[in-house]
Amino acid sequence: MNSNIIEMNQISYEYNRLDDDGRITGVTKALNAVDLQVEPGDFITILGHNGSGKSTLAKHINALLFPTEGCVIVDGYDTADEKNLLAIRQCAGMIFQNPDNQIIGTVVEEDVGFGPENMGVESKEIRDRVEESLKTVGMYEYRKSSPNKLSGGQKQRVSIAGVLAMHPKCIILDEPTAMLDPRGRREVIRAVRALNDVERITIILITHYMEEAIFSDRIFVMDHGEIVMQGRPKEIFSREEELTKYHLTLPVVTQIGCRLKAAGTNLPDGILTRKDSPSGDISAKESDWDHGDSPSGDISAKESDWDHGDSPSGDISAKESDWDHGDCPSGDISAVDLSFEYEAGTNMAVKALDGINLSIPAGQFVGIAGHTGSGKTTLVQLLDKLLKPTYGTVMLAGEDIYSKKYDTKKLRKTVGIVFQYPEYQLFEETVLKDVSFGPKNLGLSEREAAQNATEALKLVGIEENDFALSPFELSGGQKRRVAVAGVLAMHPQILILDEPTAGLDPEGRDEIFSLLSGLHEQGMTVILVSHSMEDIARYTERVIVLDHGKVKLDGTPADVFAEVKELEKIGLAVPEVTYIMRDLKAAGLPVKENITIPGDAVREILRALSGK
Repeated sequence: MNSNIIEMNQISYEYNRLDDDGRITGVTKALNAVDLQVEPGDFITILGHNGSGKSTLAKHINALLFPTEGCVIVDGYDTADEKNLLAIRQCAGMIFQNPDNQIIGTVVEEDVGFGPENMGVESKEIRDRVEESLKTVGMYEYRKSSPNKLSGGQKQRVSIAGVLAMHPKCIILDEPTAMLDPRGRREVIRAVRALNDVERITIILITHYMEEAIFSDRIFVMDHGEIVMQGRPKEIFSREEELTKYHLTLPVVTQIGCRLKAAGTNLPDGILTRKDSPSGDISAKESDWDHGDSPSGDISAKESDWDHGDSPSGDISAKESDWDHGDCPSGDISAVDLSFEYEAGTNMAVKALDGINLSIPAGQFVGIAGHTGSGKTTLVQLLDKLLKPTYGTVMLAGEDIYSKKYDTKKLRKTVGIVFQYPEYQLFEETVLKDVSFGPKNLGLSEREAAQNATEALKLVGIEENDFALSPFELSGGQKRRVAVAGVLAMHPQILILDEPTAGLDPEGRDEIFSLLSGLHEQGMTVILVSHSMEDIARYTERVIVLDHGKVKLDGTPADVFAEVKELEKIGLAVPEVTYIMRDLKAAGLPVKENITIPGDAVREILRALSGK
């Protein structure tokens, strides 16, 4: 009898490409002769660039898709046999990128209990499972809440709890932490690891966070529908050049270790965490580093690739000559005594914002951070008049945008917003039509709108042969790029982005930020909502931290990330680089702690080792 819980034998899968009339015009091969074997209790991670086939592969395990060629066996059941589908889906629970795709209940605990109830679990056992699962993901206090009133990150925790409550043999997680704050991300990964270690549940994790992949037993790397690398984390992350070829990167601590080793320090290969140095901690002691005769030696040619404000690709950038976004700057945008309650005046009222006062000058690049449910998304939706405040208002260039006299069409032309979930703003038949929609609504001709759309799509890295595809045929990361393009095509003067890189591979993330940096350099105001402390530290000039609907911190990245205890208390973190520097300082190496960029960290460590 085969001992594998999952067997994929030479599976291929093709998507049909359709024209505007629904006729098949060709096929896209998403998987090509993939072989994959997973033993019970394994923890595997699947990495790959956007569109590499990761999610398509995962949906075959859960029998949501069926191979064009080859066969898939899950827990001894062939997915091709319809009679096996219920058993397969009870065995392999899947958590999607977008939690709205699997939340159906009107109350959180009802939604989490839905799966066990359909499996015939007894009522008392269902209640116990719901409580246990919600506590595991930190959502027990919201058990009586409506999922519709939760933030994107909170919804993701609920969807994870719903699968955990079914006690599956295998859990497939497709970018499960993309919308979570740092604490939530740690809690989910800790919970998943515990399920694997204690319950021996098989885990299949799809992620773009390299730091999450290091905990797996094996890593599989996909490229253009094929598995191109496989091995243990140390083996995979020791092959930087090969990973770069497949548009991936290394964990931050591994990057720093590699650069330091290239500069002459005697560090071991395969440093994956801050605990991996010879003395059990990367900080160790100065003697553990044995930096040789030239501690100030060459860091490596790639150092500039991840210095402040630079992007490895450099291919996607906004140049003034090919991108005209109006007469920037357009004036300050300010929140004045801004408060908002969901279900105001009812016993279901939830205060999302509480007396916010802040002003963002024209041309500033601002990061907005906060724990899941802190009010970040509510704030930016109020800035673009998508919600009406309970109290207070928003001023743009001295005008009240909530005044009856204010021209909303002018606001839409001035302020563009990219939502957390790109599916919420994609609806047309083709990618090009979707991105052309906004410019046409602003009064541009068909030809002018198409020209704007084409420029914007090229800026975000969408290939011209994808313009005729339905946006819903694209991968999650490609959808996000198209959503960004749809806003850029309207040439806004203020650009608001709510988690714009969630679901993007490392290269895609760098490309988007290279574009945003270029637009900012031309004078565009950029407001970035993100859970990635690394992105905020690297690209923004000001950080606003929200906590339960109030402004908790407001300052430069260096000033804000110096408040480590305060940030951790509210569920956030500082960039991994800063933790590394703090560890080194605590171990006796005289380095500055308030460093947030890997390139800066390497230079500072080498300076300290040289005694300068």
